[in-house]
Amino acid sequence: MIKEVEGFIFKETPYGDTSKIINVFTKEYGLIGIMCKGAKNIKSKSRALTLRFTYAKFNIYYKEDKLSLFVSADVINPLKNINQDIVLISYLSYLVDLTQQVLKQSHEPSIYDNFINGVLKIEAGLDPLVITNILELKYLPFLGVGLNLDECVECGSKNNIATINADKGGFICANCLTDERIVDAKIIKMIRMYYLVKIESISALNIDSEIIKEINFFIDNYYDRYTGLYLKSKEFLKNLLTL
Repeated sequence: MIKEVEGFIFKETPYGDTSKIINVFTKEYGLIGIMCKGAKNIKSKSRALTLRFTYAKFNIYYKEDKLSLFVSADVINPLKNINQDIVLISYLSYLVDLTQQVLKQSHEPSIYDNFINGVLKIEAGLDPLVITNILELKYLPFLGVGLNLDECVECGSKNNIATINADKGGFICANCLTDERIVDAKIIKMIRMYYLVKIESISALNIDSEIIKEINFFIDNYYDRYTGLYLKSKEFLKNLLTL
């Protein structure tokens, strides 16, 4: 029986002379492999529909725990803005790699919704760094290293939060403050907002550039300290942004 699934192509791998296998992150079944017979042929109608970063509804012969078979696809959004910008492509490459790591730990349906909504917001022109940081924060619980953004990580107090520290794993109140770097109160507020916001509800981002940089600095340090992830796409993105 042919089934229609919504999904996003994470990877394409050549198979033989004319075919390919695509790895698709689907709303219905998580990450699955799909055999696309003849899709490498220049004249094949499925060639353009089976490229990496295609977001579409796929008609497939679904086989659980095996390779499914591609029948056809209808593109939901061609992501023209992303595909025309090397910086945005680099952000998307990193988010795909990061999401694959998250899927090794969890198949919670919200991962798909957050990923797709994040991609669509970047496509719509919202700041890619902010959207990426929001996704990074939302992914932390699935990686087993969630942040405590409700209280001081030292004493549990919810009052007089003075700063946030990546090494200690969250908020520090004034009474527990030692030699931690003090950050602007707006940064503390915005990090919590990043974590709680529903990505699909974001229509505009009016955030000071220095606050964006500080939040990204914190998240980078937290990921380095607690996740153990090293992704080449992340390093490439960092290098690209420094050019």
